[in-house]
Amino acid sequence: MLRSLPRRPGILPAAMLALVVVACGERAGPPDVAGMIADLTSGDAKKSGEARLQLISLGESAAPALAGLLRNGGPHERVLAATTLWGMGVRGRAAVPDLAAALKDPDPDLRVTCTMALENMGPAARDAVPALARALNDRERSVRQAAVKALGAIGPAASPALPALEREIKRESWPEAEEAVRRIREGASSSEAGR
Repeated sequence: MLRSLPRRPGILPAAMLALVVVACGERAGPPDVAGMIADLTSGDAKKSGEARLQLISLGESAAPALAGLLRNGGPHERVLAATTLWGMGVRGRAAVPDLAAALKDPDPDLRVTCTMALENMGPAARDAVPALARALNDRERSVRQAAVKALGAIGPAASPALPALEREIKRESWPEAEEAVRRIREGASSSEAGR
């Protein structure tokens, strides 16, 4: 037969209260975005990778800091910011103006990465359509291809870029441009049919 432990009033509630106080003391404050940005740009591959994942998981709240890094960072830091924004997809939409502005940068790797980030945002990147249309004239084929894909991903909102896309198709056989035109037109006609 089991003996029951003697009851000591107040011990269990006091222990529970102590646990709650300890747990509340360990509550995390707001995420340290500045610290994550520092880790991202630290040069330590492991720290940088972990910081990128943390920033991507934060999404919208980290996008302004990444946009700042995109504007003011060194060449490598700017590419890190753009690739992290690419990983965020639509949750990085606050950085669309900075990604679009970076399409004028002399670094072709940065231009491609920014264009890929805009593509991954899809219709949320519609404000970048004018910059992407200009990127269709980029001297680097990889930038032009990425711009075509981004315009296709944006869909009907990229309609103003159709003349530039059609010029590209006439200039050379380009399946990506043909696909982008199709996606823009189909999306526009289906949205008109739904009205």
